[in-house]
Amino acid sequence: MQHDSELSLFKAHPLVLAMAAIFLPSLASAQSNTENAQLPTIIVKAERDKASTSYTAETASTALPLNLKLKELPQSVSVVTQQRMQDQGLTTLVDVAENVTGLTVNRYETNRGGIYSRGFVVDNYIIDGIPTTYTLPWSSGEIFASTAIYDHIDIVRGATGLTTGTGNPSAAINMVRKRATSKVPTANIEVTGGSWNNYGVMGDIANSLNDSGTLRGRAVAKYEEGDSFTNLLSKERLTLLLTGEADLTNSTLLSVGISYQDDDPRGPMWGGLPVYFSDGTRTNLPKKTTTSQDWTRWQVKYTNWFADLTQQINDNWNVKFSYAHGKREADSKLFYVSGYPNKETGMGLSGFAGSYDVNIDQDNLTLQVDGQFDLFGRDHKVAVGYQYSNQDFTALGRTGTMTQPIESIYRWNASLAEPVWGDWTSSEKYTVKQNAVFAATQLSLLDPLKLIVGGRVTDYEKDLGAKAKKIKYEHEFIPYAGLVYDINSNYSAYVSYTSIFQPQNQKDMSNNYLDPIKGNSTEIGLKSSWFDDRLNGTLAIFNIKQDNLAQAAGQIERNGVQETYYRAAKGAESKGFELEVSGQITPNWNLTAGYSQYEATDAKGDDINTELPRKMIQTYTTYQFPNQWDALSVGAGINWQSDTYIFAKNVPAGADPKVVQGSYALVNLMAKYKINKDLSAQLNINNVFDKDYYGVFPAYGQITHGAPRNATLTFRYQF
Repeated sequence: MQHDSELSLFKAHPLVLAMAAIFLPSLASAQSNTENAQLPTIIVKAERDKASTSYTAETASTALPLNLKLKELPQSVSVVTQQRMQDQGLTTLVDVAENVTGLTVNRYETNRGGIYSRGFVVDNYIIDGIPTTYTLPWSSGEIFASTAIYDHIDIVRGATGLTTGTGNPSAAINMVRKRATSKVPTANIEVTGGSWNNYGVMGDIANSLNDSGTLRGRAVAKYEEGDSFTNLLSKERLTLLLTGEADLTNSTLLSVGISYQDDDPRGPMWGGLPVYFSDGTRTNLPKKTTTSQDWTRWQVKYTNWFADLTQQINDNWNVKFSYAHGKREADSKLFYVSGYPNKETGMGLSGFAGSYDVNIDQDNLTLQVDGQFDLFGRDHKVAVGYQYSNQDFTALGRTGTMTQPIESIYRWNASLAEPVWGDWTSSEKYTVKQNAVFAATQLSLLDPLKLIVGGRVTDYEKDLGAKAKKIKYEHEFIPYAGLVYDINSNYSAYVSYTSIFQPQNQKDMSNNYLDPIKGNSTEIGLKSSWFDDRLNGTLAIFNIKQDNLAQAAGQIERNGVQETYYRAAKGAESKGFELEVSGQITPNWNLTAGYSQYEATDAKGDDINTELPRKMIQTYTTYQFPNQWDALSVGAGINWQSDTYIFAKNVPAGADPKVVQGSYALVNLMAKYKINKDLSAQLNINNVFDKDYYGVFPAYGQITHGAPRNATLTFRYQF
């Protein structure tokens, strides 16, 4: 456990820096008003280009269903725009998460990992406001899915029980699809090539489908293939989106579509590399080392059908009905290696072959009425709705009998014969149904003071089949309350509170599901907005308390299949603060910068989830040169995190069980040149200084190396 002197959350210097960053735009604005009489002209230009070039957004609805401005939301919200994804080359959800304030990614396997915030795993993944079929204990790399079909991604840190129902208080990630809004031909064609023979091509085309523009369509397709710095590992990924919109009347909008993603990695590692030699000393294996075989695979297919109908009742009120059906299929053949090799010979490891067939079908329905009304001479907003979700989950497993022994880790035999597979057995099967009603309102108490109150009532039922008792929770009430005070036109102060209710899929050593997580989340903060909402800042101080939080405790074999079992942590608490500034300083200069710090402990005061960094910095900025150099843009960013550690289990005699990843920083660079008004070339270099770092999974006690220095060249044609 770290001493208070080492991890004091509210020392003067971080807060001074935080307040300086929040109020910095005011100083810049004052100086600009004095020295540069052209500031109003800059604002006008930024308004014109804002939708396509900014690193921020005006509104968001993931935290609350009221479509409020970021400054009006009493929670920490980050928006990763299309421009930022292009500039940084954020092509997967993991790429996005690694560059968002307060979020961290633990890549504990080559093709699997977890996203975390405020000390807890993120399990609220949403597409266009509708929860997806991601199931973390049976994750098959969904968080590595392509971002090609998404226009932007909203991240709300903290609890979002009002809009998502169940879910822990880490964060909610809402992936907002590209929509068919264009009435004129538009296109974005990209061709990429990069390190380790990685290549890709993407097309994004939209247009009106009739003369009047009342019928519109959009198609997105991306294909990628390539190798990796890890031996054997290769990828092949296909991503498709076909969507359309129809103005049925002047006040009725129908949107429909289908998306499909097929991710087919070959040679993935199941587990990581051994941390120790058999004599207890630490290993130092090359980054390219693998423990996989050439017959392994981990394919995931995800198909999603969606439709929504929006009816505008009048200028103030709307009704929206949404439906989505998602189907996820994961097919894997994997090879897990355990043990500690001899330092001299590399011998002594043992292997286990497992194969899994996972199918998830999920249906979601949402009906929402929202609008604004006048009461006592003031305008107020309200939203009420109903949500239904049904998820059918089936996982089959089988083991394989290896016919050849494992050789030295130094002379890895990657061509062991594919095992003789046994019969399929049921690993897990269940159906989860949820019904919920929710309501939220923003009441304007005074001109500068707004109260947000709401609540959600959820019925949850998990049917484990005829041989097990149903798990039911009825009429679980999740309240929400927030207060926002506008200090002036640029600053607002807020406070918010919500409770937590989260049924868990994790099981203990006795194969029983852990009890639901229950607790509460409180946040207070200061927000700023500058240059007509083009630059937003947030300083948030949070406190989260939970009971029954799942902690990975080890590995166990059930029905011939290796599984992770968990224990419930009582009295888990996370408290800390976050600072973020994001948007346009000038029309030519984009910036996002964030700092986060927290501590997470159990009821005894001992640190939990110590594999996660307690302090992080995530920054990125781009600048387009003016005048005759305006074809050239450059960008740079630094991602830094503090040290992490775990205590490995069942270590060799004489080994220090504490595995420490020291603090490190990754530096990323970008240069873009516009060849003409439609064609550009862009070079991204990541991990410029080739820093060594790794992910770790506590239950395995193994590590997986992060990517060394790499580069990607993109040619982009847009009109």
